[in-house]
Amino acid sequence: MTTTARQPAPSPAPEIRRARPEERDAIARLLGEAFMDDPVSRWVFPGEAHRRAVHPRFFGAFLDAALREGWVDVTNDLSAAALWLPVHPAAEGGEVEDGDEVAEAIAAADPGNERTGIVGRLTAELHPHDRAHYFLPMIAASPAHQGRGLGAALLTAALDRCDREGMPAYLEASNERSKALYERLGFTFLGTTVDLPNGPHMWPMWRDPHN
Repeated sequence: MTTTARQPAPSPAPEIRRARPEERDAIARLLGEAFMDDPVSRWVFPGEAHRRAVHPRFFGAFLDAALREGWVDVTNDLSAAALWLPVHPAAEGGEVEDGDEVAEAIAAADPGNERTGIVGRLTAELHPHDRAHYFLPMIAASPAHQGRGLGAALLTAALDRCDREGMPAYLEASNERSKALYERLGFTFLGTTVDLPNGPHMWPMWRDPHN
């Protein structure tokens, strides 16, 4: 689930670094604000006031997993963030080790909301698990900083790492604008959308490492 909103405009290259543990709550708030108008999030949490209240807890579940098991890239001013998780082949378990813990945290973020589980189940069905790769569950820029190329800068830094390590990358685009950005950066749509019941589509996308 990703959102980078409008087409990036030229701007000075931002300073990108790893997030620090003490920045966890600020990043959770950033993600919550950034996804307020995302079509998938609007489907999962239809009411605006409820969505605003539950977003930091919901995205915090993914953020905590990335801080534990993967890494989080941020711009130096915390205006944008990207969460990355390692995924291992199915023979080794097929998911990050704390997958059950993440699912429990997601459910606890909004008890009784069946749509959080529906998204998880449908995306898991299409997520490739036959090859090790890095998974991007979330990338976002704050509403005030969208359209400045921050998402592209964060992705470029991580994809450079993927290329150095020979690791593929995987994500699910949640709107057509972000899908176009990912295609420009070398991702390819896998051919089958995640179709939420009476809701929006998501586009599973894969990128092999570049030499």
